[in-house]
Amino acid sequence: MNKVIAAFCFLALFGLSNADIQANKLFDLLKTKTSNNQPVGDTLSVLEDANDEYSPVYVGPQEGMAQLDKISTLPGQPEGVNFDQYSGYVTVNPTAGRALFYYFVESPTDSSTKPLVLWLNGGPGCSSMIGAMAELGPFRINSDGETLFRNNYGWNNVANVLFLESPAGVGFSYSNTSSDYDNAGDKNTEDDAYIFIVNWLERFPQYKTRDFYITGESYAGHYVPQLAYKILLNNKNTNQTVINIKGIAIGNAWIDDVTNLKGLMRWEISIYTISIYAPICLNPDQRTASGTGSINIFDPCWQSILISYLNNSAVQKAFHVKPTSWDVCSDVLTSWNDSADTVLPIINGDIDAEAPITSSRYSINTLNLPIETAWRPWYLNKEVGGYLEAYKGLLLITVRGAGHMVPSYQPQRALALFSSFLGGTLPPTSPSVALFGFARAPSADSAGCATQQACGLEGSGILPPSLPPSRQIDDC
Repeated sequence: MNKVIAAFCFLALFGLSNADIQANKLFDLLKTKTSNNQPVGDTLSVLEDANDEYSPVYVGPQEGMAQLDKISTLPGQPEGVNFDQYSGYVTVNPTAGRALFYYFVESPTDSSTKPLVLWLNGGPGCSSMIGAMAELGPFRINSDGETLFRNNYGWNNVANVLFLESPAGVGFSYSNTSSDYDNAGDKNTEDDAYIFIVNWLERFPQYKTRDFYITGESYAGHYVPQLAYKILLNNKNTNQTVINIKGIAIGNAWIDDVTNLKGLMRWEISIYTISIYAPICLNPDQRTASGTGSINIFDPCWQSILISYLNNSAVQKAFHVKPTSWDVCSDVLTSWNDSADTVLPIINGDIDAEAPITSSRYSINTLNLPIETAWRPWYLNKEVGGYLEAYKGLLLITVRGAGHMVPSYQPQRALALFSSFLGGTLPPTSPSVALFGFARAPSADSAGCATQQACGLEGSGILPPSLPPSRQIDDC
């Protein structure tokens, strides 16, 4: 009964916030889950039986494919691009004709030694090209919808970043078997993403032994831990492909229905009026003929600009995709058939109203983890960048002034945290301390959470709050 009431309050309050399209898709799923036909699932274990049996996954021929996937240049790309880009399809089920699209950007410096990072957007059913072109990728799109400018805070400054559109039916990813679109859900998404990674590593074998991290936001609070769990399980049970996974990071994650809804209600009741000050897109069809965008200003018309650019036939040819009517989120996935109520084993923007910091705090508290670093601010450029609290195996951290898409609202702070995460260190504790250099991860005996257990997958994530996180939070 309490869960039904909580969901109802969520539906009533959601409309008060200026939600992005990923949040709208999440909203649609939650409405479905409160109906009589709700997707089945209680915990992460429902999605994957932890047994010792393993069936080898499909691995297709990959030799020479990487060179065919190399992008010579993207339409409207600025001059002076000093890194390699690749994109194309990886078949995950040849019988069904199911293939997933990826976009891969290497680091401009030391790409041969920097880690491999997978990025997943949420929804469910939204494209990771949101992350690539509007958040943490190397480029942003100018308001003309035709030209690009550099994102000086792109995450490929410190890692080699792989963007995956998943499941089939999202973005450029597709299936030749239409019934696949009726069977979408957490489990199938997890399975196909794993098969994709195994095949992609065959296509790019130089990354097989590289440190590997999985990151994402929003409903990727399901995708990321589920895929990480599957990798860890299969690493134990097979010699087919051992993936060198080191850690996971999830921004504004939806990871537990009860605690997320509880935190959302408390957040909306407290400060939902902040949304009246947020910029809005008044004329999505208006295009500016000239002028370069600023990485410090997040264009409120980003969705229409992204749709315009990725539906350009020259752009689709450069990305090596078949002609597609691309959209930010899928309209061909007719249902989401399984969604676990919780995947508790998070970076939060502190003004996100869709998966707010209050929700993350409630979720973290259910784990009852010992605190290793007490709640404190962290700094960047002599300003408070946010707040953090470190637990055993997990870090909860906020980004000041960021909304649901943290790298879009606060690109410099997001990059600083991401670099800290990869380096196995906590952000500076004092405004007088300069931000660390963008170096490779320290050795396991270095200070901070550098070991796999502390920063990585022995129960990990990188998460967020904003007001001091009392272990006791009153019910709203």
